[in-house]
Amino acid sequence: MITNIKKSKKYLIFKKYMSIIIGAALMALSVNLVYEPLDMVTGGVSGLAIVVKRLTERFINGGIPIWLFNIMCNVPLFIATILIKGKKFLFTTFVGTSSYILALYLIPIFNFNFDDILLASICGGVLGGVGLGLVFSESSSTGGTDLLASLIQGYKKHLSVPQILNVIDALIIVAGALVFGLGNALYAIIAVYITSKISDNILEGLKFAKAAYIISDMYDQIANEIMHQLDRGVTGVYAQGMYSNQERKMLFCVVSKKEIVKIIEIAQKIDPRSFVIISDVREVMGEGFIEYRQ
Repeated sequence: MITNIKKSKKYLIFKKYMSIIIGAALMALSVNLVYEPLDMVTGGVSGLAIVVKRLTERFINGGIPIWLFNIMCNVPLFIATILIKGKKFLFTTFVGTSSYILALYLIPIFNFNFDDILLASICGGVLGGVGLGLVFSESSSTGGTDLLASLIQGYKKHLSVPQILNVIDALIIVAGALVFGLGNALYAIIAVYITSKISDNILEGLKFAKAAYIISDMYDQIANEIMHQLDRGVTGVYAQGMYSNQERKMLFCVVSKKEIVKIIEIAQKIDPRSFVIISDVREVMGEGFIEYRQ
């Protein structure tokens, strides 16, 4: 029994990191085979790297490689995240970022000479969306603007990470439009839209958020871990088991699709006998989600 549990844990760990590595490789494929050859700037550090590569071609033969620019941006961001966030820094993000940069370095940049740029943007969006969905499904990321948005949010509490991320990516796409032209930028926006939709579908559909109900005798520890690790509010609801007639607290919290994986991991780690119910939430109004309309 114990041997089977150990094998199961090893398999889950192997599956987790393989998903991150494969996802990062697919994202790198979309950059090296579609976006970079066609001058499509889709946001993120890699989008900015495409712009920088073109601008530095006159000074450096071939310009600064995309993989090298990713290293130049991510190293200081990781150091800042460790110093500021501390325990909130996830090892899986380092794995995702390292795998992504390594894939950018190993996969050769190749121009397929697409006759239909719209088809190319769809292809890039699908590759990137599947890759991003696999990486996000394991509570990881490829660093870059994700880390930058997280750091900015620490000082601008009234803004959510997705809001900051959208602004950063929009500015990078505008930079791409100035360098490569408006046409390329519009195709890049199509690719970004497809990427977001496919990654959302991989992260369990089109629902905006998830609600978690956790029943456990160790509710205090679980609630504290959720509040400190995810910075999400948790509500304790008094409940009574009809079979045992015992009163206990049931935890209730609403999180994003990406964070629900971490909720389950926290509950399982602290109390393997905990009872966790996950339900879809179509719309959430309030801090950290959709703001109330004035």
